[in-house]
Amino acid sequence: MVTMADVAGAAGVSVATVSHVLNGTRPVSEPTRQAVVDAINRCGYIHNTVARSLVTSRTKSIGVALSAISNPYFTEILQGVESEAVAHGYTLLLADPRDDPDHELRVVSDLHQRRVDGVVLAASPAPDRAVHYLREHGVPTVFADRVVDGEQDQVCAENRESTARLVDHLAELGHRRIGFVAGIAGLSTTTERRDGYWEGLRRNGIAPVPQLCRDGASESGAAREATRAVLSCPDPPTAVITANNAMTIGAMQGVRDRGLRVPEDVALVAFDDFPWAELFSPRLTAIAQPSWEIGARAVRLMLDRLGNPDRPPVKEVLESRFVHRESCGCAD
Repeated sequence: MVTMADVAGAAGVSVATVSHVLNGTRPVSEPTRQAVVDAINRCGYIHNTVARSLVTSRTKSIGVALSAISNPYFTEILQGVESEAVAHGYTLLLADPRDDPDHELRVVSDLHQRRVDGVVLAASPAPDRAVHYLREHGVPTVFADRVVDGEQDQVCAENRESTARLVDHLAELGHRRIGFVAGIAGLSTTTERRDGYWEGLRRNGIAPVPQLCRDGASESGAAREATRAVLSCPDPPTAVITANNAMTIGAMQGVRDRGLRVPEDVALVAFDDFPWAELFSPRLTAIAQPSWEIGARAVRLMLDRLGNPDRPPVKEVLESRFVHRESCGCAD
């Protein structure tokens, strides 16, 4: 049977270093970690996580609760979570809270009962009960993408200024009536992007028109209806901003329902770049979020919390990126 000492010899490191790599008990440099991983693969070493959990009360598992996992944005977050977790010897238990506070509470309770070492959660529009449960039971938690009030470990994209940047760009092109299709009410991302829209209007000297800001519920069908409603106003917008990728698809359908074209009749820009944005005709101008990095950073914060349970909470806000294409009416 291959032992940890065999792996240490093959990697040219101490048994303690192999233990740190396997158990995440102390930081190890990336070259050393990779040497240990390579040695494990060559030797065929199998780490007995069940036996270890009986000694340490750790299961080397992380619960991940993300809604709308089929959404490419959340899929990329999950890929970042999985990549970083596997690199540190952790497995994942995955659940979908469905953006439903009742189901969210059930999900985090189930993950806790399965003795995960911690939970990565994209919070629902009303996460108070789930947050209270996690705090009351002392479950290490990192909130990813959607942040919550209070002192918690959190990692998210910058939303407010990035949305205002979309308004700036449209204003620079001469647009003075700019519509906005917002996401699910109550989500931090919805609030921040809506605030960014209002801020962009304010700093460009554009009077806000409440009828031009509609609820798209973060999904394509509602966004289609919201876009049709905005474009049916007596003085319709010449440009529309959508607040996530699913709503962009609905908005495009809504524009076509009105017999209009992008960008000839109405400019369309979006918060949330996605893989097929390059395939849109015209290609989509969008804000690209660092989704993979959000997932990876969430795991790093989790591992740091497990190793340093008394450290102060950390909130990381990662920069989003403006991707200039053609749907705004510009040449790429």
